[in-house]
Amino acid sequence: MKHTPYDGSSKPFTIGLVQLEPEQWIEPDDALDYYLQEKARLLEGQRDAVFVAEDGTEAAQAELLNSLAEYLPRCYPHIYRRDGNAMVVGKRRVPLSRDAALVTAGSLVQDDLAIMECKEGDWRLTAAYIAFPSSWSLAEKFGRAMHEIHAPVPGFEAGTRNAELIVRMFDKLPPGRLVERFNWAVNVDGALHLPKSKSEGIGAEAVTLAEDGTFIRVERQTLRKLPQTGAIVFTIRIYSDPLSALRRRPDAAALTRSFIGQLSELTLPQAAYKGLVSKREALIAALLEIAG
Repeated sequence: MKHTPYDGSSKPFTIGLVQLEPEQWIEPDDALDYYLQEKARLLEGQRDAVFVAEDGTEAAQAELLNSLAEYLPRCYPHIYRRDGNAMVVGKRRVPLSRDAALVTAGSLVQDDLAIMECKEGDWRLTAAYIAFPSSWSLAEKFGRAMHEIHAPVPGFEAGTRNAELIVRMFDKLPPGRLVERFNWAVNVDGALHLPKSKSEGIGAEAVTLAEDGTFIRVERQTLRKLPQTGAIVFTIRIYSDPLSALRRRPDAAALTRSFIGQLSELTLPQAAYKGLVSKREALIAALLEIAG
């Protein structure tokens, strides 16, 4: 469990951006090959569901790919090596000009990638390679402005302070600055590809949970503005671990107490959006048992 935003460091339903050192942009790990295999499988079988791009986004896609092609072998030379017009990633060789630039970029890293561009005053999702959505579909979000994308999120609807702050931050984000934020969710499926909504009604009935069949899904997002095109790039990295993994941590007691606090503080609309109305009681009980 690399990231634990439920430890109190990142509150749910807040923007929660923190500055990130450029060298920390991407986090490849021992699961890289598995993630890339899953991406290749989804791209082959469901390309239209995981990749979309408007005409005119080619320059932004290429700038992102060029940025990654420079960054990855420099920061992770034990994993990435440039070989002419290809990138060697472990034991696989990825041509850099065989597919759309965004697809190629996404075939190098575990992260999903999204490009937002300012169109007539609105930041819109104009290109994305999203293999591992967290309970949403790319078709629902593609081409939409930020306030439309966030419309289902309590406290982020159009006209709210959070919605206005996001637009202001996008407008003012300098190209040299990277920022990071986290989301967490609790699922009964540890799969990476979860396109179906988990939202439920505020009156959803309580369910039981099995510790080994319950997964904590952490989403690490980074944002940066590309200097040439001015497009904003989101990277979205998914970490999914069984709830039982908390038992192996030396700080399990403190983590579970903080997690229980965040769960308890969720309003009913917030819990419903996260699909936790039915799970909250059982989840808190499981965390209390782990905490001892």
